[in-house]
Parts: sequence; C-alpha cells; structure tokens
Amino acid sequence: MELSISFTGNSAKYIQIYEEIKHSILTKRLLAHEQLPSKRALAQMLDVSVHTIKEAYEQLLAEGYIYSKERSGYYIAPFEFDWLQQHVEQQIAAPSTTNPQDNIQFDFTNGHVDNEAFPYAVWHKLMKKHFNCDNLSTSPWEGETVLRMEIARYVERSRGVVCDASQVFIYSGTQSQLLALCLFLGSTTRVGLEEPGFKRVRAIIQQCGLSTEAIPVDNSGITLPLKTIHMLYTTPAHQFPLGMIMTMERRAALLQWAISNETLIIEDDYDSEFRFKGLPIPSLAKMDQLQHVIYFGTFSKTLLPSLRISYMILPKSLVAPFMTFHQEQKSVVSKVDQLVLADFLAQGQFDKHLAKMRIIYRKKQQALLTSISQHFSNDFQVIGEKSGLHIVLKLPHYLTEKKAIQLAQEVGIRVYPCSTAYQNGTNEAMVIIGYGGLTLGQINDGIALLASVWQR
Repeated sequence: MELSISFTGNSAKYIQIYEEIKHSILTKRLLAHEQLPSKRALAQMLDVSVHTIKEAYEQLLAEGYIYSKERSGYYIAPFEFDWLQQHVEQQIAAPSTTNPQDNIQFDFTNGHVDNEAFPYAVWHKLMKKHFNCDNLSTSPWEGETVLRMEIARYVERSRGVVCDASQVFIYSGTQSQLLALCLFLGSTTRVGLEEPGFKRVRAIIQQCGLSTEAIPVDNSGITLPLKTIHMLYTTPAHQFPLGMIMTMERRAALLQWAISNETLIIEDDYDSEFRFKGLPIPSLAKMDQLQHVIYFGTFSKTLLPSLRISYMILPKSLVAPFMTFHQEQKSVVSKVDQLVLADFLAQGQFDKHLAKMRIIYRKKQQALLTSISQHFSNDFQVIGEKSGLHIVLKLPHYLTEKKAIQLAQEVGIRVYPCSTAYQNGTNEAMVIIGYGGLTLGQINDGIALLASVWQR
C-alpha cells in the first residue's frame, strides 16, 4: 500500500501523517482491516525517520483508528462511522465565505473598557500572593467573607448604602445574580421592566418563567407602574439604553409606591461611578436603607468585564430565606479572583484606579461629543450624555436604524441598535455608541467616517 502525504504548514510531521491517515479512514479511502505500510517502509516512502512514523501510528492506535497484530503490522480498525463521514463531508462541502464582521476597524460597543489603563502590575502582584495551594479550595457559594466585607465598606462610602457583609452575595455578573433571585422568588412573581431596557435582563426573567410588564420611561426615569407587579427592575443612575438619570422627585415617588404596594425594587446601579454632569443623587438603596430595595453592583465597567465579578445586596429580611433556598449551590466566581479583589479594595487601589478612569473616560466622552458636533448636522440628536460609557444617537427621518448599521458596517464600523431594548417595539430610529474601549484617535476617526456615510 502506498500513502500520499504532503507536508505543509508548521506542525510536526508526525502530526501531519496522523491527520492524513485519520482523514483517509474517515472518508473511507482506507477500509477496515486493510494493512498499513510498515514503519520502516513508510519512513522510506516519506523520507522521514522511523521514530516519526512510530509516533503517528501510536496516536492512531491510542484513538482506536488502527489496531496491531504481533509480528504482522498495523491494520485499519473496523467501526461504524457513517455519522463522522457525514460530518466531514459537510465540513468539506461548506462554501468559503468572508465574514463581514472581520473588516471592523472601529467597534463602538458599550461593553468595552480601556484595557490599557488597567493596573496589571498591581493585580499580578496580588494574584501571585493568593495563587498558592492554601487558596485553591472552593469559596462559599455566597462569596468570600473578606470580599463581602470590603464591598459593604465600599458601597457605604461611595453610595451611602449601609449594610452588613452577610447581606452581600458574590456572583459572576448581573445575569447570574438575577437568575438566582428569580429562582428564589418563584414563577408566580410578576416583574416590571423599563421600556426600553436591558434585553438580557428581560431574557433571564422570562427564561425563569416569570411574567414581565413593560413600564415606560420618561425624562425623569422609569414611570410609576399602573398594574400590579411584585418586583420592579430599574437603572436609575444611568438608564439603559437612553441614559437619563432618575430625578430625586421620581426616586422618592418610586420608593413611596414600593412601600404602599409592598413591592421589591431591584436597583441596578449601572455606570453609577461615571457621572459627568450635575451633582450626585443618592441611590435608592441609601434612601430606602435596604428595606424594599435590592442593590445590584458590578466591577465589569470599573475594572475588566472578563473578571466576571458582581454583587447583590439583599434587605435583611430576605437574607435567611435566600441562604436556605440556595444552600446546596456552589460558588460561581474564582476564589483567587475574589481574594485579589478584596485586597485591591482594602489597599485603596480600587479608589485610585477609579479616579484615574473617571479622568480618562471624561476625555473620551468629550472627544466623542466634540467629534459628533463637528461632523454631524443638527439632524442627529445626542441622548444620555450625562453619565456612563455610551450615548444614544437619534437619527434623522431619512435614515432608518437598520440602514445606518448596514452603512456603518460597510465602512468597517460597528454600532448597535436601540430597538432591541424595547419589548413592544418603537418607531424611533436610534443607535447606541459606546466609547470606553476606543482611543481618542479612534473615536475621532470613527465618527468622521460614520458622518461620511450617514450625512445626507
């Protein structure tokens, strides 16, 4: 038997021989019980060492593609692989296409942060401290006590939320803690959601079997619900996606409504750390002192999204039943990451980093707004620029959201639809433009390029 094997690429020759023979077996060019050339014969045929052939054969043998007979040689193993054959043929037959996303030069996503400004040296030093055999066990499901204590101290000094560490629960993101909360509350719970609002929040709640009610927002934030609901989700510090900051009057009215109707409010303090205009407004959790408010916080925007660390602070009345309900759970966040973050907070490194990021993001936002004013006409309206790491751009009547996104993609720019945030649809044409992960130069160049295809 002769085997035609061509060596290409940088992978080891024994791997290429192994892959070629395996492919021939899967495509039935080599049939069951056919004998393969001896190691010496194949080595001479391919001008490689016998050891190279030996390694290839041993890998095929280990995976069951071939079998050996003592003093006889190697043979193709008999087995049923029609399903593998079909899969391989489909892969080979699949047409080669170019993904339009590969051409993106400027990604104006609201989910990116300035990675280069992250204090990697400090974080790495703390990581080395905690990454040892004593810290490789699993954390308690509710989170490391030291981190819960530091978060309690942080929210008190930064947001005026007074709580015990026992009320703080550590999760791997808003969706994971919301899932835990929905399971605890049960499927009979009816949840009010901002309209428009976080589509991922809506997805989690509906996947848990809870019904949702769209509550419209206005310039003051979410309006008071008119229908009976058991829990209300809101983002008062920076409404997503429209960006308005809930007024003091609306916050007071919302809390009074919650007290009167014995309703829980989830306050997702989204982007609260990055406020660029006006005086800070107390959080709902501070005003209510965690009687009817469940407080959500995250480190995705202040540190790195990839760290996947968030927290939920419950009213004291819910702590014991919540602990009992989830007592068989396991931690969803790395123990080492929790200990590192606890030190990062305790040493004042987080406050230092946050102060630096506020300056960086203020400059980036100013560059974005300046560039928009320079390159776009007054037909384009900026919304939600007082806080957070994105703005919404309302489009003129001659440009639909779909067309705007398509034109942007054609010139290598990614912007995001606002329509997906609505439960009941909208006639407004708006796009979300984030700037956290772009440089000042990229912001200016990207906006200028956008204007070249969006301007009439």
